[in-house]
Amino acid sequence: MISSQTAAKLQSALPFWLSFLLIPAIWLAALTGGWWVLIIPVLTWYLFAALDVAAGLNLENVDPETSDDDLRWYKLLTTAWVPVQFLTIFGLIYYVGQAEHLGTWEKIGLFFSVGVGSGTIGINYSHELMHQKTKFERWLGDILLAMVLYSHFRSEHLLVHHRYVGTPRDPVTARYGEGFHRFFPRVLRESWHSAFGAEKAMLARKDLPWTDLSNPLFRYWALQGGMLALALILGGWAGLGLFIFQAFVAIWQLELVNYVEHYGLTRKHLGDGKYEHVQPRHSWNAAHKASNWLLINLQRHSDHHYRPDRRFPLLQNYTEADAPQLPYGYPIMTMAALYPRLWKRIMNPRVQRWREMYYPEITEWRAYNKASNPLPR
Repeated sequence: MISSQTAAKLQSALPFWLSFLLIPAIWLAALTGGWWVLIIPVLTWYLFAALDVAAGLNLENVDPETSDDDLRWYKLLTTAWVPVQFLTIFGLIYYVGQAEHLGTWEKIGLFFSVGVGSGTIGINYSHELMHQKTKFERWLGDILLAMVLYSHFRSEHLLVHHRYVGTPRDPVTARYGEGFHRFFPRVLRESWHSAFGAEKAMLARKDLPWTDLSNPLFRYWALQGGMLALALILGGWAGLGLFIFQAFVAIWQLELVNYVEHYGLTRKHLGDGKYEHVQPRHSWNAAHKASNWLLINLQRHSDHHYRPDRRFPLLQNYTEADAPQLPYGYPIMTMAALYPRLWKRIMNPRVQRWREMYYPEITEWRAYNKASNPLPR
């Protein structure tokens, strides 16, 4: 157990600040052009996959009773990223409009890199911020999501995913046998509808229509509209197109991670629309040190579902005895997810072993595979 005093030191927090090295990398790529414009996916996918092999696993836990005062360096990390990402995205939109050394395909490649960064880091940091209690941090999370035109993710994640994970009501739980290329369009469609429905139901319980201005969807749309307008002002129609493209790439990157996190893991239906409580076994985990630095412990996903408001340095590691473990960190697993045959070869036997371990009494899995069990009440 790592003590609160040790965790509070700057040197303990510094590895999680590695994400900020992506900012000078993307600007140097913009200045240089050529194949360098693809530097961010090379760093986040391939370099961190190699670093995972070199650095190994981190099985240690920080004292979960550590106070917020001792976590100031970790809180500053997610807060500081917001203006840095904002200035980078819109600074690059303006810059490429004046950059004669960058051809059309170089600009597209550059904003593919931007989208990988705003998805891998930006959406992940917004996920951390949206779970916190302070309005300031939640607002910062909204700003990050508006930069990738995916603001409804906050409503869907907080009101639907955490409550209904592993059941047919959760669009984000990837079904057994479902390839990512089928999962992605389905989740884009269904997560929007579930977010809208969840907010509408919240207002209905207060006898208010969905059109009431307290509906956060109006805030989401206003923030997104402001981002689109700024991109148009700074970069014209080409700048607007590049902004929308990086947003799409960021969303694609997020949903790749969502696909990996719960693939094939379902909660037992107890009958009459009732399901067992969420357990650590309903999330895939990875203890790989380097990718957890990059992703601020997102791979300790079981503990996040157990304590959603727990700040990322305090998330606890689970062993294979308590929760299913991925063979590799997210960088490798998300790349594998792009190849359904490879993915199923790696993961389907693991899901089958998971079923035998935790649910030997269930002999018919067809309804779970097709998400056709009754919706939870």
